[in-house]
Amino acid sequence: MAKRAKPQHPAHQFAAPRPTANPPHPQQSPLYKGSAFQPLPAPTGSAPYRLDLEAIVPDSVAAARKAGGMAFHMVGDTGGVKDPNPQLLVAGGLEHDAAVAGPYGTPAFFYHLGDVIYFDGQAQEYLPQFYDPYGHYPRPIMAIPGNHDGDVFDNGARTNPLPSLATFVRNFCAATPGQHSPDAGDAARTAMIQPNVYWTLITPFATIIGLYTNVPEGGVVEPDQAAWFEGELAAAAGDRALIVAMHHPIYSLDSYHSGSKTMARLLADSSAASKRQPDLVFAAHVHNYQRFSVADARGGVTPFIVAGQGGYHNLHKVAKINGQPMMTPYTAQPGVVLESYYDDRFGFLRLEASAAEIAVAAYTVPRPQEAWDQPPRLFDSMRLDWRRRKIIPG
Repeated sequence: MAKRAKPQHPAHQFAAPRPTANPPHPQQSPLYKGSAFQPLPAPTGSAPYRLDLEAIVPDSVAAARKAGGMAFHMVGDTGGVKDPNPQLLVAGGLEHDAAVAGPYGTPAFFYHLGDVIYFDGQAQEYLPQFYDPYGHYPRPIMAIPGNHDGDVFDNGARTNPLPSLATFVRNFCAATPGQHSPDAGDAARTAMIQPNVYWTLITPFATIIGLYTNVPEGGVVEPDQAAWFEGELAAAAGDRALIVAMHHPIYSLDSYHSGSKTMARLLADSSAASKRQPDLVFAAHVHNYQRFSVADARGGVTPFIVAGQGGYHNLHKVAKINGQPMMTPYTAQPGVVLESYYDDRFGFLRLEASAAEIAVAAYTVPRPQEAWDQPPRLFDSMRLDWRRRKIIPG
């Protein structure tokens, strides 16, 4: 099967809350419906749509191997379309954290969980909502699309004259490295070379399978992508952690979107067919941070993390119980426990992966009315022994 050749000299530059007295359900049917399914663009690379991090940042990969682990950033829902300040604060926090050397050095990249651009993927929004905010972020940025990246309608009216995801492909799926997107203005950052809008990132310590869950609320994945997903789960190397990333979350206790039964079925069916379960699952779409522990049949746990607090101005509140903020840990249903959340600030995740474990740290950034020069603050953290699917105490 044909593989993309690695470049010898990479040229990259880098709604109101609905309080309820009834216990909320993490996969309840949402009120928000979204737009209709949008056809996918053609891939720019060869199946099975894999990209090795070494083709992007060979020095970082070499350093990670030497250190025995690697760090990277993750968050979604960043576009500052109506109020740029929250996105700028998160971008500043990411830039600050990119210089912080942990046990495995500084973060090697930023993996975006979708909704890079609001509202409908328009080309003119990439400069103010992507290239300008991250103009000083020194690492590569890779992404899966969110529903707003793929939508081209607003309440039935066409707002984007281009086909769905055309601008996403232009900015994240260039056929060759070093291309300067016409959407980037004077920004130095060049387009990424992801082979498709759904794709797999290979790193020394984690494999990240990224799904595109399309535009309708709850997500839609058609049979060809589902078959690809099953194949990538089965093919993922067993000597490193396996992460699944999708935009629509499977579990959420927010009062606006809620979780997706459709994505839950997809993951369950694909895991059963491939005989391989992910070690962690990340999503966005809901504009807050939530960390769930989900028990598996073998007595272990799988963290499901919602990280949609990346800068879109409208945060989503977690549902209340009898008018009071939800207290954690909260058992949402048998085997599904909300361990931690924040819904009143913006922030991002820093992950550190090694051959034995993955650490996830959730940070907050200052509110717009607070001093902007404050460093990010650690809100929540966990460490997972991914081989045994056990949370490591402390």
